[in-house]
Amino acid sequence: MYKTKIISALMAASLMAGVSPAAAGSGPIKIVLAEEADLLEPCMATRSNIGRIIMENVSETLTELDVRGKKGVMPRLAEKWEQTADGSWRFHLRQGVKFSNGTTFDAKDVKHSFERIFSDKNACESRRYFGGMKIDTTVVDANTIDFKVDPVQPILPLLMSLVTIVPEETPMEFIREPIGTGPYALSNWTPGQQIVLTGRSDYWGDKPQVTQATYLFRSDPAVRAAMVQTGEADLSPSISQLDATNTKTDFSYLDSETVYLRIDHNIAPLNDVRVRKALNLAIDRQAFVGSLVPDGAVLATALVPPTTLGWNPDVKVFPFDPEGAKKLLEQAKADGVAVETPITVIARTANFPNVTEIMEAIQAQLQDVGFKIDLKFVEVAEHEGYYSKPFKEGRGPILVAASHDNSKGDPSFTMFFKYATKGTQAGFSDPKVDDLIQRATAAVGDERAKLWSQLIAYLHDDVVADVLLFHMVGFSRVSERLDFKPTIATNSMLQLSDISIK
Repeated sequence: MYKTKIISALMAASLMAGVSPAAAGSGPIKIVLAEEADLLEPCMATRSNIGRIIMENVSETLTELDVRGKKGVMPRLAEKWEQTADGSWRFHLRQGVKFSNGTTFDAKDVKHSFERIFSDKNACESRRYFGGMKIDTTVVDANTIDFKVDPVQPILPLLMSLVTIVPEETPMEFIREPIGTGPYALSNWTPGQQIVLTGRSDYWGDKPQVTQATYLFRSDPAVRAAMVQTGEADLSPSISQLDATNTKTDFSYLDSETVYLRIDHNIAPLNDVRVRKALNLAIDRQAFVGSLVPDGAVLATALVPPTTLGWNPDVKVFPFDPEGAKKLLEQAKADGVAVETPITVIARTANFPNVTEIMEAIQAQLQDVGFKIDLKFVEVAEHEGYYSKPFKEGRGPILVAASHDNSKGDPSFTMFFKYATKGTQAGFSDPKVDDLIQRATAAVGDERAKLWSQLIAYLHDDVVADVLLFHMVGFSRVSERLDFKPTIATNSMLQLSDISIK
């Protein structure tokens, strides 16, 4: 039902957008986003508020995933690759490529970029996707590089779609102005106002129709929708369902974002599984769908969407059972668990449409069964301090409201850094989880899917790792002067080369 509704909406929108196409043109556009970028650091481009601006626009990767068709992993800065007898991977790099500072791209840049994301001098988000792996890189020649990974990684070419390439001379520390091989260069960044990318005349690939992109930032989805309607902007990748009222400009799309509350199991009373179950039973997830959460959203049983390898259809959503939640809290209290300790929900301002209203409603539902809940909204940089390790010493019990993106089709882009003992955003440690992640990451075919499926069930039913909420549906407003259709990756990456001007 879910897929049918989304596909029907996309087909209808495609037909509307495709009537009597005008001749293609070129020129500047304006894009209005919900969150301002606090950084433009290339190795942080896997974070949505940064990736929507620079990923594949300024900073390119060796490979990329075809999210519009069935081509799978496609060449980008690597022209081809192959796996050798010992399980290592050899990548053959594209020649004639230059960075925006004029230096020539080669294998040394790739080696440096990869080593940089693992440096202890920064907090690159990209490293999270390579957790539990030992990786050695060897420059064969200027245009060839080998990657030896332990354990052997059958999906390494897909993983490489997350590693942005920077020049060899880039310091290990974070930089403010990215230097990349992409079709655009950063030409202006005025914090609090705008970011401007300008097309490069010396780009190695096809020249996009968008000559310049100005990014504006407005937290209110109604304001973003109105800006496109009045011509103040050309594209808003994210508006609310309530504002998606114009069939000529508004498009629904299958989203890869999963909204959830990350539980910190390390602090009482959240270290008691009965308390974690009570949190889940207290929330009426279905009541949100069609009101604060768009029609078509799916109630989540995993941190990956249903289109992901190993997604387990046998895992059932926690029912709305406030009486059951109260009983669990009473049992825990009788055993000495301090269930009346105040718990703080940390939410990110403008993280997704209606985030304020959704979190306030969840706060009320949790309070109704006996929890004492404080709600705190923070900007993206402060949110990261609660979400990722090292966690703050002396902290009280917290739930971190977040939206996790996995549009790659494999749980490896989620499981280690969210759930493994050494994962940067893991709220607990469990040897069985670590073992399943390690075995699934190295497996192939049906065995890989089976192990991921087992892990999904164990996390949900036994560990009760999180309060999983919704697999979301997105809505975009696109000016009639543009030819653009959103994809499952639109919330995390917005390639300007995919946008045509009529």
